[in-house]
Amino acid sequence: MPVGSSTARTGEVTHLLRAARGGDASAIDRVVPLVYDDLRRVARRQLGRVFGSQSVRPTELVHEAYVKLSAGDVAAVDRGHFLSIAARAMRQVLVDEARHHRAAKRGGGWKQATLSGKHWVVDVDVDELLTLNDALDELDPRQRQVVECRFFGGMEESEIAEALGVNERTVRRDWVKARAWLYRALAERGFQNVLSEP
Repeated sequence: MPVGSSTARTGEVTHLLRAARGGDASAIDRVVPLVYDDLRRVARRQLGRVFGSQSVRPTELVHEAYVKLSAGDVAAVDRGHFLSIAARAMRQVLVDEARHHRAAKRGGGWKQATLSGKHWVVDVDVDELLTLNDALDELDPRQRQVVECRFFGGMEESEIAEALGVNERTVRRDWVKARAWLYRALAERGFQNVLSEP
């Protein structure tokens, strides 16, 4: 389902998310097919921005994130909010893999990563990904969410504003502040700013 989905489908997603918050364990399973194309778009965005490699398949990242989401309590209120939670879950999957490979100390840079038993060949340094992750975790929580939604999730300002319950001006202000802070934080740690304007 593309970003410009029908109102009926958006209403169905909202209804199912409400059911999930009310304890319906199967509701998330019914939401995922309705937003699957959006989740693949988020995954492509994350993989392209973080790794710059098309050898990693978005479908695998979506499935790994789904496993993470289905194991937890997803308290999303609407489609945009669900996508922001999914973007964070995907980031966590990638960071978990980076930590696993750093612990294994297989040659320093990340040349292969494994998810679901399959090898992904990627072109990012583990230290760079983990440094970005640590810097994001130091941000104000709402600013971090804005970065996750916009940079990793590819969401528009209006979608982010709706997902976070703020206005678009607040989203713009948080984005500018977060980018400036991250630029300085990454530079101090010896990395260039990866948060170029989409």
